Amino acid sequence: MTAEITATMTDRIATGAGFIAALDQSGGSTPKALSLYGVDPSDYNGDAEMFAEVQAMRARIMQAPDFTSDKVLGAILFERTMGESVGGKPVPAFLWEERGVVPFLKIDKGLADVASDVQMMKDNPDLDAVLQKAKAAGIFGTKMRSVVHEANADGITAVVAQQFEVGNQIRAAGLVPIIEPEVNIHSATKAEAEALLRDALAAQIAALEGDAPIMLKLTIPSEDGLYASLAEMPKVLRVVALSGGYSTDDACARLARNPGMIASFSRALTEGLSKQMSDAAFNAALGANIDKIYRASV
Repeated sequence: MTAEITATMTDRIATGAGFIAALDQSGGSTPKALSLYGVDPSDYNGDAEMFAEVQAMRARIMQAPDFTSDKVLGAILFERTMGESVGGKPVPAFLWEERGVVPFLKIDKGLADVASDVQMMKDNPDLDAVLQKAKAAGIFGTKMRSVVHEANADGITAVVAQQFEVGNQIRAAGLVPIIEPEVNIHSATKAEAEALLRDALAAQIAALEGDAPIMLKLTIPSEDGLYASLAEMPKVLRVVALSGGYSTDDACARLARNPGMIASFSRALTEGLSKQMSDAAFNAALGANIDKIYRASV
């Protein structure tokens, strides 16, 4: 990827109007995503057929008339998707060259068990190799997820420290990390956890060396505008919001009350879609979701 393309992608993510689509369902979350799409486990046999079904779903979304740079700034891919093709092109190239959509890659290997009311990321010893492969494929940035379940200061500090340790490894590889310490929307101490998280993130961002930027992907906060100060920090390219289990309407209503955040929704993006729909019905339903999420983001 040339420096000119990288600069164009950076400007698009930093200043563009729209949202980032999360199409990164992994092995653990794929069966549920397929079931919501009208594909039951009895419809496929083994992982290969399961991933073929979810790739067909993703390809249908990416090729839909409304899935373009007019409203979609970027798309987060699962690692396996990076090697797939859509419209005769590798997925990252199709997104950028045909849709003007900036490609990102999910790079974490899942969550460790709960400790100190949080779930850290599992070890990822092959990350350097994955980053080299991603950069060669035209990927702009990466995404990695941890989870905060309760307002435990020690746990939150540990989660954020791990995210930034790996984030610096990603920055060194020439990619933009999306730091994602999700706060469980069902937490009894959600608001308190988010205040602790904001402060821990601010401290880590202030300590970043070099000019390479980061992004943040955060649960829509209970206190409107809580993360506005993070969005204004010079090294934060963009703050995006995960839907976290909220319905599309609820997530969009909450997001609209948080200036400085744009959407990066997964389940909310695909809500109401099914394999059995005609192309016309599918495109209309997806287009309505895209428009709703776009309006909440701008």
